[in-house]
Amino acid sequence: MKKIIARSELKEIVQRLKAQNKKIVFTNGCFDILHPGHIRLLRMAKEEGDVLIVGLNSDSSVSAIKPNRPIIPENERAEVLSALEMVDCVVIFSEAEPTDLIKEIMPNTLVKGGDWKEDEVKGREFSDKVKLFPYIEKWSTSSIITRCKKA
Repeated sequence: MKKIIARSELKEIVQRLKAQNKKIVFTNGCFDILHPGHIRLLRMAKEEGDVLIVGLNSDSSVSAIKPNRPIIPENERAEVLSALEMVDCVVIFSEAEPTDLIKEIMPNTLVKGGDWKEDEVKGREFSDKVKLFPYIEKWSTSSIITRCKKA
């Protein structure tokens, strides 16, 4: 299975995985400047099931929620994510929130960083379980950008 998939391919791939009784884990984000916090989250997410699908915010989606971003274009961010051993699929989405994408996938586990409260997690109603992992302040993309500007 190729790792970077088009949104139009998603439904068929998910149906095939579910027919094989694979436990699907989903997480999403901008993943603009990949850092250890991202890696730790993705590793922990992969431990929750058989297949880790990462929803990647498109450039327009990132720009709508984060000023002066993204730093790295979506195709390159997808390429970097797809190179990680724990990531099985990357799908780019353009919406401001991943709810529709989560509804398409209906994952067994939905994973988010600890900067979210469970009742704030978008799409939680379309997953069997929500898992939150600790947020590490030192490793946010925004804090990295701030430190770079001060250097």
